[in-house]
Amino acid sequence: MAVRKSSHPVPVSDLVAGLLDPVMRRRAGISVGLVQSWEEIVGPQLAARSRPLKVTWPSRADDRGTFEPGTLIVACDGLAALHIQHQTSEILGRLNAFLGFSGIGRIRIVQKPVSQQPPPRRAPPPLPPGAAEAVGRRVSSVEDDALRASLERLGRSVLAEKARKG
Repeated sequence: MAVRKSSHPVPVSDLVAGLLDPVMRRRAGISVGLVQSWEEIVGPQLAARSRPLKVTWPSRADDRGTFEPGTLIVACDGLAALHIQHQTSEILGRLNAFLGFSGIGRIRIVQKPVSQQPPPRRAPPPLPPGAAEAVGRRVSSVEDDALRASLERLGRSVLAEKARKG
């Protein structure tokens, strides 16, 4: 790889894409550009719940030179799988327009969680009257502020859970 000398700074994302692209093409049959453009291809709602994994190419029995399109394997959750199934032809059209040729002929869906977001936390149940003050008094002698705050949160959640169970 030749080092480019320039007076203009090169974004790190361009450098990383340049390094990862050959590896991804060899291992998964897809380019970094496809992964980075996934949201533009399928839309923001589907992109948040799916991601392209790899492209598989049909094996050739002979070397006649006939090209057969590949299959894009997409990981997604159950709801996104339904949407992708219903929009397959539209997604294939956008994919092939992105590639610049009819390189993908099918989409195969693999259902698995793809979201990186943690599940939403539920709100703590309300405390019984006077419980917050009681917890505050019990932990007031702890000198470390962070530890005192953590113990206070723990005490409140324990008391709230006991009150909820009743």
